[in-house]
Amino acid sequence: MLPAPEPIRVTLQPEQLPPNDVEMSLVDHLEELRQRVFRSLIAIVLGALACLLAVKPLVRLLEEPAGSIRFLQLAPGEFLFVSFKVAGYAGLTLAIPYVLYQGLAFVLPGLTRNERRLIAPAVAGSAVLFFAGIAFSWWALIPAALGFLVSYGADVVEPIWSIERYLDFVLLLMLSTGLAFQLPVLQLLLGLFGLVRWKRMLSAWRWVVLIAALAGAVLTPSTDPITMSLLAGAISGLFFVGVALVAAVERFRPETPPGAPPPAAAG
Repeated sequence: MLPAPEPIRVTLQPEQLPPNDVEMSLVDHLEELRQRVFRSLIAIVLGALACLLAVKPLVRLLEEPAGSIRFLQLAPGEFLFVSFKVAGYAGLTLAIPYVLYQGLAFVLPGLTRNERRLIAPAVAGSAVLFFAGIAFSWWALIPAALGFLVSYGADVVEPIWSIERYLDFVLLLMLSTGLAFQLPVLQLLLGLFGLVRWKRMLSAWRWVVLIAALAGAVLTPSTDPITMSLLAGAISGLFFVGVALVAAVERFRPETPPGAPPPAAAG
């Protein structure tokens, strides 16, 4: 029986490798990280400056959920600082896709081909869920919270609010909801890399519901039970969506987790 021929090995020079496969020193990695953070900050600043040009229409839009509530400027220059704050939040929101892209571009070269196929959709889904969280906050949480807070003392006090405190309430609620909506992405990544299986996730649902209730109390700027219950319910629902996604991934993929070496052939 003839011996099997030895495989041909070809050694490539660094310049012959694809750009993503060139080895980089720690200093080079830190320099690249610095550049990508700088680009992300520039994108946020440019987005904030663009939003600052249209900050008054943005403020009027954010005032709409309050209906007929009157707003006051309680200190000189309060609205000026509020304008910068609104523009900053809006600029950050607009720059989120670009910031995620910069993070993705920094991480991808260190991943295997299979992991790259998984990370890109996860980042895209993260951006979609962030904006979905903002939309849920705008259409569900904010009206429910304001309706409860206004009606609770309607027969006792006339609601006249500080514009700064009102916008802090609205902007923080929208941002925290967008961040809370990242839960399915985190679950999917844990499942894709084989760290947690869907049955183990599902077995912890009681703890997740409890943590969701605590998160609803912490993430909502108001203390009304309606807003906290809505956010806690949304987080719990997203958890079960994440479990379903992980179960689907486990069903339609091989047992070997992404990035793991394939099993050796028998013989």
